[in-house]
This record gives sequence, structure tokens and C-alpha cells, in this order.
Amino acid sequence: MERPLHAVVVTVVVRDEEGRLLLIRHPLRGWEFPQGHVEHGEDLFEAVGREVLEESGYEVEAERLLAVFSKIGPLPSSVVFGFSARLKGGEATTSEESLEVGWFDEGLVCDLVEHPVNRDRIKKLLAQQAGVGYFSYRMSPFALIRTEEI
Repeated sequence: MERPLHAVVVTVVVRDEEGRLLLIRHPLRGWEFPQGHVEHGEDLFEAVGREVLEESGYEVEAERLLAVFSKIGPLPSSVVFGFSARLKGGEATTSEESLEVGWFDEGLVCDLVEHPVNRDRIKKLLAQQAGVGYFSYRMSPFALIRTEEI
């Protein structure tokens, strides 16, 4: 039996002291929350801090798991852990993965995000008030398969 391979990813909701949301503009996907693959030997909380720092220049501390997303085919399948994080400091810095970094009012965020999967994920993360949401979806075309509250 061949073992299935899944990418493990974190995506992070960060608000500043005015309640605005941190977005980065990825060169291929456009505006989105900071996100990226968990590295070998790294725990999820460490990945949250590293990814936000690498993509935005801001230091954060993971606070709460908001949701888990399962991307089911086509390869690579992935499991995405969505966290909220507390802003600790830093300043906007771009990278190869972030052409721009900005803080935006919540009402504008979904208008800026063009990628359908990221737009749906952002809506679900922002709506998650209590518990942890679980969502599974397929790509090409995007289709939500399951929604659960755990």
C-alpha cells in the first residue's frame, strides 16, 4: 500500500490595533492572508510565526486554531490549518512570496481577494467565532464538499 502524501499548510488571520487585517499580495494568487507550508520538524505554532514574518515582516504569536481545510485532489492534496495570531511588532517587508504587504478594513478584504479558494477560506476564517470549523473541498472547479463544526 502506498502512503498518501499531503502538504501541511498554515494560514494566518492577523489584526492590528485598529482591527484591520494583514494581507500579502502573492505573485501568482494575488491578495491573501499570509500562508505557507509547515517545514519538516516544525510545529504548527512555529510555522505561523515564521510564515507571517517571512511574508510580511511582522512578528506574531499564534493564538487560536480557527479552522481546518482539506483540499482533496488534484495533487498535491493538502491540509490547511487556519489560525488567528496576535501582532507583536515589526514593519512591512516584502519578499519573493509577497509583492506587497498591507492592512485592510474587513469590509474590503473579500473584494481584494480574487482567487476563489482563498476568498472562500477568508470568509470562513472571519466568520469562525467559536469552536473549530472543518471544511473539505475540491479544485478545478472549486466545490465545497463538507462543512462541520468541531
